[in-house]
Amino acid sequence: MTVLVIRGGHLIDPAGGVDALKDILLKDGRVAEIAGPGKLKHTEDADVLDATGLTVAPGLIDLHVHLREPGQGYKETIATGTAAAAAGGFTSVVAMPNTTPVNDSPETTRWMQAPERGAVVRVFPVAAATRGSKGEAVNDYAALKAAGAVAVSDDGLPILKDNIMREALAAAARMGLTVIQHAEDTRLTHIGDKVASMNAGVTAFKLGLRGWPNEAESGIVERDIRLVSELREARPHLHVAHISTAAALAAVRQARRNGLRVTCEVAPHHFLLTDEHVGLYDTNAKMCPPLRSAADRDALIEALLDGVVDAIATDHAPHAVHEKEVEFERAPNGVIGLETALGLSLRWLHHEWKMPLGRVLNLLSAQPAALLGLKGRGTLAVGSFADVLVFDPKAEWTYNAREGKSKSRNTPFDGFAMQGRVRWTISEGRIAYDSAL
Repeated sequence: MTVLVIRGGHLIDPAGGVDALKDILLKDGRVAEIAGPGKLKHTEDADVLDATGLTVAPGLIDLHVHLREPGQGYKETIATGTAAAAAGGFTSVVAMPNTTPVNDSPETTRWMQAPERGAVVRVFPVAAATRGSKGEAVNDYAALKAAGAVAVSDDGLPILKDNIMREALAAAARMGLTVIQHAEDTRLTHIGDKVASMNAGVTAFKLGLRGWPNEAESGIVERDIRLVSELREARPHLHVAHISTAAALAAVRQARRNGLRVTCEVAPHHFLLTDEHVGLYDTNAKMCPPLRSAADRDALIEALLDGVVDAIATDHAPHAVHEKEVEFERAPNGVIGLETALGLSLRWLHHEWKMPLGRVLNLLSAQPAALLGLKGRGTLAVGSFADVLVFDPKAEWTYNAREGKSKSRNTPFDGFAMQGRVRWTISEGRIAYDSAL
């Protein structure tokens, strides 16, 4: 195992309360020592990374990615998806189960983590909450957790039936697992063979597209919170994926005031863009949930700034070029996001909206780790995993999707100005990304 010294950088570790110039020694995949500049004690035979003028932080953790394996390797593989993650500063990614076949078994959960997949950062699988993600029968959570699943979800689909969601919350609570809900009432978004393809509003009306009402999200969130309240003594943990509406946020805010374990994440595309970015049927602005109104977008920003939102997650959803280059209503939902999340968050949350840098990093590292109980991650305390991000917070650059590590190019942020450039990403003591190579 390589011994690494990161020298001369400004360490920001929100979980550890550190914001100062520090040198760091990484050994055997762990943080071995932290000291003031030039004061490390055991640096013999160490490789040295000069981080002068750079920020050193815990590796980022993405709570919500789609790596497409098994079954859809033409869109993305675990190898290419984790390479994109490393390029974006992520050292851990939480992989959703809507693969082919659905990850609803210990065998598939273990397969995703096998060394043969070629992952360059750590992959934490989320297993399907119900068999085949059909919403009819709860899976064996004990077996799935033993195989490495860190949460359960039918992401891509909601758990619609009250009795099944209640059972899922109770069973997950017994196993210490989080239930991640895709909050979409498909009874409002799927009418016959017609599926809502964007936010219901003026833009949808002008484009002649079927609209997705906000109630399709907020109604499921409110129902789930009611179930969590009824199961209060069991202390279930409900996590709302890719929240996008002011009404759903209000429900989460109230649930927290009531002492319930309800958390949520927001994606950069939802806190930066609105449904007007669909423009003239741009399929790279089509995702699920859809881009919302300016009022909803502003509510997300407010919730990020005042702490209601627990984490920033990308919902990285790669698709092949030929799948997106079709009529808007026929195109699949989803955009990629692993290589742009840090640059967008620093550009807007930190630079424009003045969120302290430590808080931005907290939303991308320590808080995601805490939400899923990923011990030893999201911090650079001595003894923790040597998951490190080294970046230049002042660097300004323009994102070019064609130069990305992902197999796919479906992004609404091609050509966008970014701030903060990754220099190195270190995963468990190994350099997973070096911008100079």
